[in-house]
Amino acid sequence: MNNLILISAVGLFGGLAIGLQAPLASIIGQRLGMLESVFIIHLGGLIAAAALLALAKGGNIGQWQNVPWYALAAGALGVILISAQVFIIPSIGVAATITLIIAGQLIMATCIDHFGFFEIEARSFDWERISGLLIVLLGVWLTIKK
Repeated sequence: MNNLILISAVGLFGGLAIGLQAPLASIIGQRLGMLESVFIIHLGGLIAAAALLALAKGGNIGQWQNVPWYALAAGALGVILISAQVFIIPSIGVAATITLIIAGQLIMATCIDHFGFFEIEARSFDWERISGLLIVLLGVWLTIKK
């Protein structure tokens, strides 16, 4: 049970971080431009990660060659995420943007689970999962409609 509490707390903390990052990225994007915003945010992330790695005496960074090549695309996907936030927030607001992003995450995650991509144990689609996704998509529509 304690493990579930820790997992839940870390997940909520991550969600709070996305909720804060999105409007901050939008501010930078509106004042400087989308690419500039993406660059500044990733530069800040690089500096923060480098500081944490320095505290951890480098951790396992020297083993990066053991990571599958396709996993290295995660950084580029972060560029897409930040760009999407910067582009969408001025049009529909933070809550609707985050709702859309979460819906996209859930759709992708469900596909990854179903097919067992990326060394993840397969978890098949069932009507409960499909119903849950449909409810989320209804929530997205209700959140973004004007």
